[in-house]
Amino acid sequence: MIQNKFKSAIVLIAGILTIGLAGVIHAAGKTYTEDEFLNNFSGKSKKVIVDKLGAPAKKELSVKPTNASTIIGRNVDGEKGQKPVKVEMWYYHNIVTYDKKRTYKETEITFVNDRAMNIAFFNNR
Repeated sequence: MIQNKFKSAIVLIAGILTIGLAGVIHAAGKTYTEDEFLNNFSGKSKKVIVDKLGAPAKKELSVKPTNASTIIGRNVDGEKGQKPVKVEMWYYHNIVTYDKKRTYKETEITFVNDRAMNIAFFNNR
């Protein structure tokens, strides 16, 4: 009898922790329409987006090729004393709907110096 209560308590605690972690990972399963997503997240900082959406499924950093100046024919290194531009892409899955039953497979948020500057929705990746 006591073992059954103990097992039940363990299962209950594990269930609560799983539900709590799922909410952190995907913001409690909330989905947005395209317009809602763009209005809520365009121009926002990484902190605001993580607070509302949770951690992204994937992150990528943009890297400038070493011979970029030669290829485009002008200096792309910036002027001395300027802060370098940091570009980072975050990816979320199945959080933006395009009709009542379907969501985009992937949403890409591009940050330029910690601000969401470009948002794209994909089904073909």
